[in-house]
Amino acid sequence: MEMRSEAIMQGEDVGTPVLQLITIRPIASGNGVPRYRMLMSDGVNTLSSFMLATQLNSLVDNMRLTENAICQINRFIVNTLKDGRRVIILMDLDVVKTADAVAAKIGNPVQYGEGAGQVVQQQQTSAPAARQPLTKPLQQNENLTSGSATKYGGPSKMLEKAGSSSLLRTPGGSQAKVVPIASLNPYQSKWTVCARVTQKGQVRTWSNSRGEGKLFSIEMVDESGEIRATAFNDQVDKFFPLIELNKVYYFTKGNLKTANKQFSAVKNDYEITFTNETSVIPCEDAQHLPSVQFDFVSIGDLENKSKDSIVDVIGICKSYEDATKITVKSSNREVSKRNMNLMDMSGKMVAVTLWGAEAESFDGSQQPVVAIKGARVSDFGGRSLSVLSSSTIIINPDNPESFKLRGWFDSEGQHLESTSISQARGGAGGGGNTNWKTLHEAKSENLGQGDKADYFSCVSTVVYLRKESCMYQACPSQDCNKKVIDEQNGLYRCEKCNREFPNFKYRMILSVNIADFHDNQWVTCFQEAAETLLGQNTTYLGELKEKNEPAFDEVIQKANFNTYEFRIRIKLETFNDESRLKATAMDVKPVNHKEYGKRLIMNIRKNAAQLG
Repeated sequence: MEMRSEAIMQGEDVGTPVLQLITIRPIASGNGVPRYRMLMSDGVNTLSSFMLATQLNSLVDNMRLTENAICQINRFIVNTLKDGRRVIILMDLDVVKTADAVAAKIGNPVQYGEGAGQVVQQQQTSAPAARQPLTKPLQQNENLTSGSATKYGGPSKMLEKAGSSSLLRTPGGSQAKVVPIASLNPYQSKWTVCARVTQKGQVRTWSNSRGEGKLFSIEMVDESGEIRATAFNDQVDKFFPLIELNKVYYFTKGNLKTANKQFSAVKNDYEITFTNETSVIPCEDAQHLPSVQFDFVSIGDLENKSKDSIVDVIGICKSYEDATKITVKSSNREVSKRNMNLMDMSGKMVAVTLWGAEAESFDGSQQPVVAIKGARVSDFGGRSLSVLSSSTIIINPDNPESFKLRGWFDSEGQHLESTSISQARGGAGGGGNTNWKTLHEAKSENLGQGDKADYFSCVSTVVYLRKESCMYQACPSQDCNKKVIDEQNGLYRCEKCNREFPNFKYRMILSVNIADFHDNQWVTCFQEAAETLLGQNTTYLGELKEKNEPAFDEVIQKANFNTYEFRIRIKLETFNDESRLKATAMDVKPVNHKEYGKRLIMNIRKNAAQLG
């Protein structure tokens, strides 16, 4: 150990120096993740300017890194503070000898001071001098890290040489002083980071008493940590088309402020706001930078997560629904929504809701592996997940968890019966079209016998339609479907609206018997479902029934022996002290033969595996 401390501070290439830890102490960190400041020795000098990167905290926690331990420093960053002092962030190290294998401090090292090389040399040849006091403790505004607790690793190309920071030539020809994300703080005015974009949100708009505008946010990482950045208004127009997910850029200048944890799960005390002075330049040579990093939670463990927790999950898309449009009450705007079910090796399945463009573009037909970073846990219907604007979704990610999950599902998982931790959801979209059953399975599993309604989907054929009382005259008001009373004077009275009308509208309530290869079931089809089966709108059918009964009967007969996909709600209902199961067709649509064929093949494989 030959004066490595001095060489490090002077920015020389020192390879992988071996140093002894003299003291280590924690310093306050805004997000609760401890940071450690270290006094280290090369046998000649001691230096108190070392900081341990948070990804190495486990060395302290398991007592491997304690006073007197011998360490090999594999990778580090030297950062210069505003006042000119330098701090060394240790990114990777190996404990060569633990403290119990080292008798005590090696040699009689003295404190190193920048610009005092001659003094140090004189001290080496004279009697050991009294130990000088350590440099003053770091103040809170000099805390190099934003309290980030990262898991990013991998060999560094940009930071192989120790220096106060790297000088990289940008495509524009200028030199940028690149600093690590972990060193950013609000007291810096000029800085450049080289980082990979791991999340890019959609452009969102707002309108309030102070005006209106738009914004979008990104998350970026380098080897030292991660941070969130937001662009507003003019910066949205400037940067949104430029920035692409998973690409690497030089980001220069921006306002740093304390992060609002309500809108972000990024492990950083600060966040960036783009300004008119911000520049974003693509970087082509940065393959060493980490990509999206996950901290996956097993689907089986989601039941132990509290409501509104932010989690990372990975699973096979076992099933999914069609995208639908809903109107958000708060803003009265229409958005797309899609539900899917993810299953992992725990054998558990969870419902996940996608929104907006992701809901529209998602394709689960090949049962892909889906990794989601930053999904929100909901307690609606057991446990379910919602994808946020800040979430990142990757289909068939290139990571070991994905490969392992794919192999498991293809070999055995697809044959297993998964247990959903998300209950069927009520309403017109309740339960989705994903809980596929035969009619016999629905009956044998006693669906509908519980406190809440059950939903299932089936492929069945219409075998009989009961035309008696299949239509009625209803209130013509837009939001009222109550049956009207014919006053026999050209007027029709609605008791619900307490009004009389000169006209009415027809509504359908059609009883249909459907069957598959194993069983049959009576279901009630209301307006839209009945119109799908009969192939005509209700207004036309009502007039036809009044004026041409034989033609109406022909429409009924033609509807027999056609096969559809039915989404059915089933519930035990009691009327006049008599209980009976009532099945209602919530949706009827033509059979998707491609998907139906895939399910049949899956069932064949499952049964073959059970028999074999």
